[in-house]
Amino acid sequence: MTLEEWFQKGVTAQEYVDSMEKHQKDLIYIYEHFQVPTEDQIFFEQVQKQNLRVIVLTEDWCGDAMLNIPILLKFAEAGHMSVHILSRDENPELMDQYLTNGVSRSIPIFIFFDPEGNEVANWGPRAESIETFIQQARKSLPKHDPKDFELKQQQMFQFITKSYRDNQDFWKDVYESLKQSLKQLESSLP
Repeated sequence: MTLEEWFQKGVTAQEYVDSMEKHQKDLIYIYEHFQVPTEDQIFFEQVQKQNLRVIVLTEDWCGDAMLNIPILLKFAEAGHMSVHILSRDENPELMDQYLTNGVSRSIPIFIFFDPEGNEVANWGPRAESIETFIQQARKSLPKHDPKDFELKQQQMFQFITKSYRDNQDFWKDVYESLKQSLKQLESSLP
């Protein structure tokens, strides 16, 4: 399938959010409170000239998606990009083209493409600073001691989710990482 066909297969952002069973409130909270910096207007004027669209591979249970998708949606609005969302688990043929480190089906993945159907950038599953934060959080887990591990892991997930929702520096890091992924387009503009 072409990127255009994958895009058409996806649902709109609103349809995705309406159907969410997990993380919906936190995703909406981030969306409602994140603002694209006004000083980036010139960057987005250049991006708008590209007429890009975005395919998102995700699942609603994913905490990284809860953080990254609302930032992407604001980013896409500023750049006049249409976004369609696909389930990772229902679309392994596409997902397997975007494996993290060549092996993991980590999400979300954002695929930016032009009107001719050419991929111009992809991004995901998380910004570098967020990856560092996650690695640090995982180090706090005990070794797989059955009686303690599950509880500690659940507490870690709750801590990460709360941090994603409330730490606006994380929001800015995701935004800047997304912006950097499209920065090379500026030099190719007419």
